[in-house]
Amino acid sequence: MTGTQRGAAAAAMRSGVLSLNIRERTALYAAYIPWVEGGGIFIPTTRPYKLADEVFMLLTLMDDPNRIAVQGKVVWITPPGIQGARAQGIGVQFTKDDTGRAAKGRIEGILGALLASSRPTHTM
Repeated sequence: MTGTQRGAAAAAMRSGVLSLNIRERTALYAAYIPWVEGGGIFIPTTRPYKLADEVFMLLTLMDDPNRIAVQGKVVWITPPGIQGARAQGIGVQFTKDDTGRAAKGRIEGILGALLASSRPTHTM
C-alpha cells in the first residue's frame, strides 16, 4: 500500500457521521464549547482524529425529534488516559454558515442562564 493509499484509508476510517444524543441540560452544558468562534461541541469518540479534520454531525438535543445536521472541524482532542478522568473525544467547531449558526443558537437557547456557570466541562 502506498503512502497515498494509506492516507486515503485513514481518511475514510475517520469519515462518516458522528451522532450525539444529549438528553439533559447539564450534559449539554458539559459538551458545548462556547469559547470557539461560532460555537462547538465535544463528542466522545475513540476514533482517531487530527486537528482540522472535517466532520459531519447529527445532534439530538433533549427530547426534540428533529436532529440538527451540522458540519465542523476538529479543534480539540482529548486523548485516552488523560489526567482527571476526562472522556476521550474531540471538540468540533461548527461551520460558519447557516447550519452552524442554527446549531449554536439552538444549543444556547436550551442552555440559557446555564451558560454563565463556572462548572467544569469536557474541554475546560
